[in-house]
This record gives sequence, C-alpha cells and structure tokens, in this order.
Amino acid sequence: MRKPVVVVADPLPPSTLEPLGEYEIRECEGRDPVALHAALRDADALLIRSGTRVDAEALAAAPRLRVVARAGVGLDNVDVEAATARGVLVANAPLSNVLSVAELTVGLIIAVTRHVVPAGSALRAGRWERAAHQGTELAGSTVGIAGLGHVGTLVAERLAAFGVRILAFDPYISASRADAAGARLVGLDTLMARSDILTVHLPKSPATVGLIGERELRLAKPSLRLVNTARGGIVDENALAVALKEGRVAGAALDVFEIEPAVGNPLLAFDSVVATPHLGAGTAEAQERAGRVAVQAVVRVLTGGVPDHTVNSRAADARTPGAPGRV
Repeated sequence: MRKPVVVVADPLPPSTLEPLGEYEIRECEGRDPVALHAALRDADALLIRSGTRVDAEALAAAPRLRVVARAGVGLDNVDVEAATARGVLVANAPLSNVLSVAELTVGLIIAVTRHVVPAGSALRAGRWERAAHQGTELAGSTVGIAGLGHVGTLVAERLAAFGVRILAFDPYISASRADAAGARLVGLDTLMARSDILTVHLPKSPATVGLIGERELRLAKPSLRLVNTARGGIVDENALAVALKEGRVAGAALDVFEIEPAVGNPLLAFDSVVATPHLGAGTAEAQERAGRVAVQAVVRVLTGGVPDHTVNSRAADARTPGAPGRV
C-alpha cells in the first residue's frame, strides 16, 4: 500500500517531525523551484516556513497535494487563491511565534533608544564614546503601536512596565479592546505625530503595503524611532532612508525588509539603524511550537480531518470526490 508523501521544504526541528513516522518524509531545498517541483510530483502534503514560495506553478506540479502547512504566521509566500482553486488546504501556526516577536521588539526598542549597536561597535574599534551615544529613557515617552493584534498586545503589556503612554492604530479593533491592552485608540496620522517610538505589528496585505510612507513620516517628530518586526514593505524603505538622511526621523530598528536577504540594503549604512536578519521567530521555543502545529495540520488532513488553523476551508469544496486532492 502506498505511503502518503510529506515534503519538508524548509528546515524544521527534527523532534517536530516525529508524528509523521508512518509517512514517507522527503526533504528538499524549497528555495530552488526545480528541486521543489520535482519533490512535489507525488506529494500529498507540503511543510514550509518562509523560505519556500508556493505559487501557482508549484501547485500545478503537485497533482496529489492536499495540504500546505506553514510553520509560522505569514502566508505571503503562498498563493492561497491558487491553492483554494486546486482543492489544496492551507494552514499556518498563527500563535507560534507571537511571544518571540514581542520580546525581540522590546529588545530592539531599547537597543535603538540607547544606541547599543553603534556604541558597541565603537568600543570594539577601540573608542570609548560615552557622551556621543547618550540615549533616552523609555519612561514618560509615548509609544505608538500600529496593529494591536496578538503581537501588538503582548508588546503593549510588556512596555507598560516601563511607564510609557501607549497609543494604538488598528482599524479592526474597538476602543474598549485597546483600553484593555492599556492603549488609547487613535488614527494613523495622530499615531505618527505623537509617537516617540513607533512599532509596527500589522499583517502585510495590499492595504498595508507602503502604509507608512513619505506623507506619514513627514508627520513624525524628529525624535521618532521606528521599529518594524512585522513584514517588509509596510514601511516604505526609500521614504525612511530620506527621512533619516534629512534628520526628520532619529532612528529605526528593522528585523524585516522589502527584499530579503537584505544584504546591501541602503538602510544598513545608517548608524542610527539597528538591523537584524528576520529574527522575530528565531527562538528554539517558537520553532518547536510552529513545527508542532504545522505537522499536526498535515496529520489532520492525511487522516481525513481539517486543521485548526486552515485559512481556506473552501478548498475542501473544490476537491473531486474520490480524488487525492485535485480538482
């Protein structure tokens, strides 16, 4: 009897794959479309992280595919519409890394307000530059949070201990929910104008790409520090570079970029920019959680069920009865 084939296209902690023991596990380099398409020819399930792009071509190369499970939150690397049309369920692990991202955000806020990176670099170069790297306290400052979902709420809860005022912009939540998180709900323009620190926690979508651009940055205080641990592209990088160069924004801390890997990105040339290589979910705990949830989704589908975190349940309606998962 044929064993279902599970393709693992991005590295996952080995312990998370243990529930797949009765299936054939096939690993491939998901960033290589040729290798991915070859591995998918008789695959029943696909496990990915952020490195693998599951587009219409990849889906067309997988006639038996029933589920794509993303060990993480974002699905901007998966063509969900094409998957739905082909009867392929798509699932993610929406809560797996929220704590790790929130903790990194707080760390980046402290790093950018206290000039941790340039001061440390100067010391390693043999310069003791205490006065040149005088920072600012968080206490008494105003922190703006763009996006008060799971991560934004965790950030608000943690920052409350620093004695900050918290403003929030989120068109999808109520003022009472913002109040419960210790934040006051405001419009985007007010958020930009009043924040000493602005941290972004919005999903990437057509509505949020370029949301913080030239116009919004011109509303900011020259003392603003902007933090983005959400997705590259929500902040217009060209507009941010101009604002930093002209002194209209004091600094930025960026974990995500429009194009990744971001090697050679012009923003990296600014001493006032703290940059990390998309480390938000980069903790052992987050990777374990994400892997377990994604693998659970695969097992659910291969045993005739529906995953808890399916984003396109309509895909089940597109399957031809008796077929292995194809329209």
